[in-house]
Amino acid sequence: MKKNAKSSKYTEIITEASTSVKEPAPAACASCAPRITTVEEARADAAEIAAASRAAAAACPFHIGIDVGSTTVKLAVLDNDNEILWAVYRRHHADVRATIVEVLREAAAAYPNETMTIAITGSGGLLLSQWLDVAFVQEVIASKTAVETFIPKTDVAIELGGEDAKIIYFDNGIEQRMNGTCAGGTGAFIDQMAALLDTDASGLNELAESHTILYPIASRCGVFAKTDVQPLLNEGAKKEDIAASIFQSVVTQTISGLACGRPIRGNVAFLGGPLQYLPQLRERFYDTLELDEDHIIVPDNAHLFVASGCAIAGARAESANVEQLSAIITRLENLGDVQGSEVVRLAPLFANDEELQEFYERHDKEVVRRSSLEDYRGTAFLGIDAGSTTFKAALIAEDGSLLWSSYANNKGDVLGCAKARMAELYAALPRDPQTNAPLVTIGHSTVTGYGEGLLLEALRVDSGEIETVAHLRGAQEMLPGVEFILDIGGQDMKCLRVKDGVIDHIMLNEACSSGCGSFIESFASGLNLDVSEFAQSAISAKNPVDLGSRCTVFMNSRVKQAQKEGATVGDIAAGLAISVIKNALFKVIKIRDPHEVGTKVIVQGGTFLNNAVLRAFEQLAEVDAVRPDIAGNMGAYGAALLARDRYAEIEQALDDQPLSPDVGPKVPQTSMLSLEEIEALAPTHRTVRCKACSNACLLTVNDFGIDEATGRHRRFITGNRCEKGASTQAIKTEVPNLFEYKTARLFDHYEPLSAEAATRGTVGIPRALNMYENYPFWFTFFNELGFRVQISDASTKKTYEAGIESMPSESVCYPAKLSHGHVMNLLDKDIDFIWMPCSKWERQEDEGAGNHFNCPIVMSYSEALRLNIDELNETDVEFLNPFVPYDQKDHLKKRLYVELVEKHPELMKDVKGKLPSKKDIEAAVEAAWAEDVAFKEDIRHKGEETLKWMEDTGTHGIVLAGRPYHLDPEINHAIPELLQSFGLAVLTEDSVAHMARLERPIRVVDQWMYHTRLYNSAKLVTTRDDLDLVQLNSFGCGLDALTTDQVQEILEGAGKIYTVLKIDEVSNLGAARIRIRSLLAALKDQADELAEQNAHASTCPVASLDIDAIQADIDARLAEKTGKTEGEAARALAQATLDEAEATQEADALATTEAAESASTEFPRAEFTKEMFDEGYTILCPQMAPIHFDLLVKVFHKAGYNLELLPSVDHGAVDAGLKYVNNDICYPSILVTGQIMEAVMSGKYDTDKLAVIITQTGGGCRATNYIALIRKALKSVGLEHIPVISLAFKKLDEENSGFNVSATMLYNAIYAIFYGDLLMQCLYRTRPYECEPGAANRLFDHWMARCQAQIYEGEKAGRFKKTVQEIVDDFDNLPLQGEGTKPRVGVVGEILVKFHPTANNQVVDVIEAEGCEAVVPGLAEFFMFGIAGSIFQKDPLGRSKKGAIGARAGLKMLYHLRKPMDDALRKSSRFEPSTNIYELAEYAEEILSLCNSMGEGWLLTAEMVELILNGAPNIVCAQPFACLPNHVVGKSVIKELRRRYAGTNIVAVDYDPGASEVNQLNRIKLMISVAKANLAEQQLAERPERKAPSQVLFSDTLALQSEPDKVEDYEVTELTSSAKE
Repeated sequence: MKKNAKSSKYTEIITEASTSVKEPAPAACASCAPRITTVEEARADAAEIAAASRAAAAACPFHIGIDVGSTTVKLAVLDNDNEILWAVYRRHHADVRATIVEVLREAAAAYPNETMTIAITGSGGLLLSQWLDVAFVQEVIASKTAVETFIPKTDVAIELGGEDAKIIYFDNGIEQRMNGTCAGGTGAFIDQMAALLDTDASGLNELAESHTILYPIASRCGVFAKTDVQPLLNEGAKKEDIAASIFQSVVTQTISGLACGRPIRGNVAFLGGPLQYLPQLRERFYDTLELDEDHIIVPDNAHLFVASGCAIAGARAESANVEQLSAIITRLENLGDVQGSEVVRLAPLFANDEELQEFYERHDKEVVRRSSLEDYRGTAFLGIDAGSTTFKAALIAEDGSLLWSSYANNKGDVLGCAKARMAELYAALPRDPQTNAPLVTIGHSTVTGYGEGLLLEALRVDSGEIETVAHLRGAQEMLPGVEFILDIGGQDMKCLRVKDGVIDHIMLNEACSSGCGSFIESFASGLNLDVSEFAQSAISAKNPVDLGSRCTVFMNSRVKQAQKEGATVGDIAAGLAISVIKNALFKVIKIRDPHEVGTKVIVQGGTFLNNAVLRAFEQLAEVDAVRPDIAGNMGAYGAALLARDRYAEIEQALDDQPLSPDVGPKVPQTSMLSLEEIEALAPTHRTVRCKACSNACLLTVNDFGIDEATGRHRRFITGNRCEKGASTQAIKTEVPNLFEYKTARLFDHYEPLSAEAATRGTVGIPRALNMYENYPFWFTFFNELGFRVQISDASTKKTYEAGIESMPSESVCYPAKLSHGHVMNLLDKDIDFIWMPCSKWERQEDEGAGNHFNCPIVMSYSEALRLNIDELNETDVEFLNPFVPYDQKDHLKKRLYVELVEKHPELMKDVKGKLPSKKDIEAAVEAAWAEDVAFKEDIRHKGEETLKWMEDTGTHGIVLAGRPYHLDPEINHAIPELLQSFGLAVLTEDSVAHMARLERPIRVVDQWMYHTRLYNSAKLVTTRDDLDLVQLNSFGCGLDALTTDQVQEILEGAGKIYTVLKIDEVSNLGAARIRIRSLLAALKDQADELAEQNAHASTCPVASLDIDAIQADIDARLAEKTGKTEGEAARALAQATLDEAEATQEADALATTEAAESASTEFPRAEFTKEMFDEGYTILCPQMAPIHFDLLVKVFHKAGYNLELLPSVDHGAVDAGLKYVNNDICYPSILVTGQIMEAVMSGKYDTDKLAVIITQTGGGCRATNYIALIRKALKSVGLEHIPVISLAFKKLDEENSGFNVSATMLYNAIYAIFYGDLLMQCLYRTRPYECEPGAANRLFDHWMARCQAQIYEGEKAGRFKKTVQEIVDDFDNLPLQGEGTKPRVGVVGEILVKFHPTANNQVVDVIEAEGCEAVVPGLAEFFMFGIAGSIFQKDPLGRSKKGAIGARAGLKMLYHLRKPMDDALRKSSRFEPSTNIYELAEYAEEILSLCNSMGEGWLLTAEMVELILNGAPNIVCAQPFACLPNHVVGKSVIKELRRRYAGTNIVAVDYDPGASEVNQLNRIKLMISVAKANLAEQQLAERPERKAPSQVLFSDTLALQSEPDKVEDYEVTELTSSAKE
């Protein structure tokens, strides 16, 4: 790249942007284009315009490109040789407009009189370009132009920006990737991480230069990474190592999140600010991608690349205007104060000054008692709360009054901060002026929080306590009888419900700290404000921004959008405060009715010192809360009160000991280090590998030297996943851990044949997903046939990294991601083929369950592996993954013969060339089936044996319940060992599930086999006092959004405590430890209560047991610090259980019976009766596909049902949905439940004469469970009497005598769907080209009304034939202009997101506004796909022959009914008939199995192929965030489609309530800009004989990308303005 001529002008200044700018509005409509009716004229006219503007641009010597990013503004002035003459790179601190004015003024000063072309790009540039009437160049197009101009040898460009990350592939046509729902691993993320280390990005770079080791840090999300980094800091890891690890996580995120299955090879260019300024970040990329010097391209001025490309592309664009900078500045300054439109606004926090005054007066009274430390004499008690981001300490007097407190940001150095604060405390303690003897002594010190373990050792603090207990103690002192405590800290959110002074229920935020204090803090600092200024601005905000209640990153993107739309800082600050509370109430606490919080409520944690957050809580929870004036210090205050309590216990213990005559009375004193010892403390750090178990954790050893008092070596060890490495002595434990047993029985039990003994070669089996359930079967099967079975090595972080380049979906669960690495591992071994079959059904274990599916990922993720791991195509090793009927032994024998022997004889021959016979296969299946039964029996037997052992020894047990693959230590992060180290027996769900049976029906539709085990094991736990359950939940597991709620209901219905641990690639166990210790603390409280009750009836010895009593001698006190307190709690708990049993067995038996009876799992269902039908009950129907449902509703009206269709576009439904369903559920579930609950609660309907109707598919996706979500929501507001009617074509255990779909209704519904498909196709095909704006919509409305009337009357075949012909004729004759000149863009995806405009953010309007034509495949095919399943699954999955015959007949009838419509379309000049379902199946079958039937299944793949073949290769594949089937049938097939069909241009867009619409828009626009380029190239190739103007128009692929064609301006602007109206 050429050096800039005026390098002295080159500048990088951080400006302080003002932050009160309001938002500009769209510019007025462009002048109407002339009416053109032919394609040729349209092109000729566009070419003339382009030629003229290009001629002007070519004559102009200067070209400006402005890149408005999420955090910076870049401006570059180029000459005609593409040399940078002048440039600026500046942070805008959210004030985009002021910064651009400033930058443009500087440029105008440098070039006062010159005229130049000006273009804008970047995530923040779109609205600006519209307001200023300046050309807009899509970011990736600008990037592409710069790469092709300056570094043409590039194969792949990686670009990191403030909030965007992109990868562009150049080696085979342009293919681009851009981050979607997550801004993890971008510049903003690096800034956040740098702030944690108390430095900036360049400081992070300097630190990383001298790193020695890399820690695994979560790469997916800034919040998770924080969760990893903070404990490392708290535990004393070196900042240099953490800095390098942060950069490594950025690399991992970029590759896994963006490459999505396409490897990065060849010459790689590194672009964007972070990669320009952070050489250490580039180093991590070089290492990971194994790049040598020859393949690395780091251009000069990489941070200005996009701006330079924008200048070049802008100058080439046909819309290029030549003007002086002063004209642009004038337009910008005169823009006025206008609001943008995307972000929803809320009511202000305070309606008037009186409300604000009352608020202040009330809270000013909530103060803690204080005394003067200077005047105090005697013993004081110290509490320390070493939090994740802050250090808090409190010193109290004997009467509990506060003497001294401290609150400081630990800036990543917990120990350093603690030392400084303790030195302050010692200095503040009053001393005798004469003797200098202390007048106040510290009697006892207690520490709580993240840094508890470190400070116990480092400062020799007397005792530790779990955070939840410390907070409860403080709250009880402040508000006796407190019922509800909400604590929002830097990274933690804790909610405690208290009943009779005991913690009744604990809720903590999951592995995600969205909406916690550190987010507000980092956001405030990003706006150059401190938190108090930020909070103050929120109080007076008039229009708070609605930021949703989900992930921080989503919120971040929405905040950015609000800024771009002119929201004030106050509006954003108030919006953040509201969203933090929404997050706490709806996501963590999952509250439905605000009154659930009770009346005595305390809020605490530093976040609540922000008055806006407090006000938001009081408004949303409808309660006046108490916020102590030391809200941020309540943990330390509670710890100090506990220290006082413990001191009293020690005093009591000492009083009971006989006095020794020479010493006098014993006075307990703290063992905490003195000031001199603290100042002298200089720990050393080293790292070692722990060898205590197979986890081989990387341990950080903090060494504090020899303790003078005890002669003992003091050290603190972190990084260990369990407690084994934490102590200097190995902990010997005999407590059973069934995870260990099951792993040994599952894998180690089987000895493969030696290479010599094997007669048929080697089969590789990946140690992943369902092999954790099915390995005994498959090992035995192949072993019997004479194969040597080679399983992949145990998972490690390296397994994950090995497969990172081939992961097609960044949001799939960690177990699925690991499977890529296992296949790579097998390819390094000497094997003949890999076996990873797909199985839709697991074997049924509980006959009462509705079905026994595998989840969509376990079922067929091997399809994703086959389609995306390139190495499989570069090797002779076959990858076999057929669908097999794993649940039916006899059919399995037949299929395995077909799939192995008939299809792959070359792999099945033995050394003599002989193939296995059918009998051989049958015998092998019989042996394997028997072994599988034996394996399961052994696991169950071990479960029974462990429960018996627990009874005999008085040990408490935990059922650690999840999926079979949670057995993998890389997935469970050694949580079983952690539990075991606390003295708890650990059981698996499948070891005990057989011992209990549910009372049915339960609330959810019980359709997945692994989950049935979960529910049964939860049921067992409710019948035993010595057993509790902890559920493991993989992040991104869509099904667990249903199961977690159901398991919670089963447990809490019986008075048990529910604990869920959300696990992912993050290996930090801080949150898991808190949860487990909180569970144990709560169990101990329950045991104490139990013991107290029994003490009255029989003198139970446990009544006087106090396991927390601190022993006087130092050895015992030290022993207490080695992490064994929890073990003691568990033993005491078990002892209490044992003693109680001995005291009164009859009472116990009676209580158990009562508990079992009172805790029935049956969920009563309200039936829709004939009487309800007769009384005309209103039936609410959620909107799913507006065009089709508007027709279908008439079918029900005709049949006498009072059905009311809910509104199609309603953002209120999203908020309502988030309130009533689990926040991890998919977007359609939220929308459907939200629509219904919003209507039910509106007051518009009589809830005693109301019912709800919902479709049920009966398949393996979550759609079948919408009904369960609606019932749960209705129950939560006390309306469970409202019947929910299931509309399903399968028998799904639902009874509604008042509802029946008759043959006539079905017949009419079919016609309604056909009409819907036809009207949709006609409208979308013609509207983009209409001569008269609105004409297509008017024609559509006319025919919609006609069709509705005909459906209501009852449609007849003859009339249908006549009507469809008339519809097609009318739309055929609609006057259009420029038809065929626009790119066609298909929309496919999950059914509701595809058709529901709210769910897809009006994607059809977006496509049309961008100058394209939308093509949406019809709804009828979805139903045909459902019917066809019986045909295509008959042989592979052993479905019935009768079902297949019935399906063929059904399809034949549907095609017969639709024939008139297909005929009319076939004869039309504009439209095409739908593709036959059998033909669609052929398209899909070339790519994946037709047994992929969950969700949209193979139909989704088939529709993409159909679109590509029919001239719409540009496709939006829309799915809800973390939609399980779409990981396989959507995202996984994109790579293969691109390989097969040149020019395929697909963008997969995840939709979610919190997702940034701007990001979605940018990615769709990017796809469209490529579509326009491809179309231009295609048209150029097709018309080589065109004259000069056309050559100019199409000579460059960028010609049509910067703006829509002039021909199209008329329709586009008209559409935009009507949308605004």
